[in-house]
Amino acid sequence: MKGISYSRYGGPEVLEYGELRDPKVGPDAVLVKVRAAAVNPVDWKCRAGHLDGVLDAVFPVIPGWDVSGVVVRPGAAVTEFSVGDEVIGYVREDFLSRGTFAEYVAAPVRTLARKPRNLTWEEAAGLPLTGLTAYQVLYKALRVRRGETVLIHAAAGGVGSIAVQLARHLGARAIGTASEANHDFVRSLGGEPVTYGEGLAERVRGLAPEGVDAAFDTVGGETLKTSANLLAPEGRLVSIADGDVVDYGGRYSFVRPDAEDLTRLAELAEQGVVSVHVSETFPLERAADAYRRNEEGRTRGKIVVTVDWPDETED
Repeated sequence: MKGISYSRYGGPEVLEYGELRDPKVGPDAVLVKVRAAAVNPVDWKCRAGHLDGVLDAVFPVIPGWDVSGVVVRPGAAVTEFSVGDEVIGYVREDFLSRGTFAEYVAAPVRTLARKPRNLTWEEAAGLPLTGLTAYQVLYKALRVRRGETVLIHAAAGGVGSIAVQLARHLGARAIGTASEANHDFVRSLGGEPVTYGEGLAERVRGLAPEGVDAAFDTVGGETLKTSANLLAPEGRLVSIADGDVVDYGGRYSFVRPDAEDLTRLAELAEQGVVSVHVSETFPLERAADAYRRNEEGRTRGKIVVTVDWPDETED
């Protein structure tokens, strides 16, 4: 099969497009014909070696954890999916090697759910990692309740934009940090935008004088410290970016594959509760350019890589 891989850590220049070994399909996995795969910041952080202390890399590594596609072969013990089923997945294993930036991926059923029927392939590929991150933080770690005020950082980004929508669905008020250029976008999601940077604390206090009930940090560093200082008494703090959150009495969260959570997200997407904004798409062979764009850090929503299948009848 064709795909993207890297044989050493480094920048986007280490990514190569070419022939790769076809994936083996275990008894509790399915072979997915990839239609689209989303780029996430964690992908290029893995490629750069920043997660080498916690994830082994078995080179060559095919990057990517998000996918949308079609089941072409179920494993021997799989009863959940059949040939032709359209699926989405957060296909993360406990090591780096067999990712989604390829024509095919062998995906364990624990990482998959059925694709929302109302989303395009590109939109569907952008849902799993960001959606699960937002869902697991808001529903499980922060336990956001109706009537509460939630501060969400980088509210125009992949995770933040989903988090704003989920917070509103839970009946909470969502204050979201974003650049001025993205304020209207955050408003369209149901959030109240505030400009990040110097003076952020004062701007948030202007909207929530008594403090926020929950804060969702996606940035770390000074932003994490600011979030902690903006909490109301008994306020909760979760970070997906900075382990120092525990020093402020908060909790660190790293998204987990969860078929039940992903199925619930797909249902929310079909109900129109959650939408995915795709800012730009790239063909698979230009995945390095997609990474470069994502690393600029100014993406609204998601950047997605697509696989071209000229003959859709041929698997």
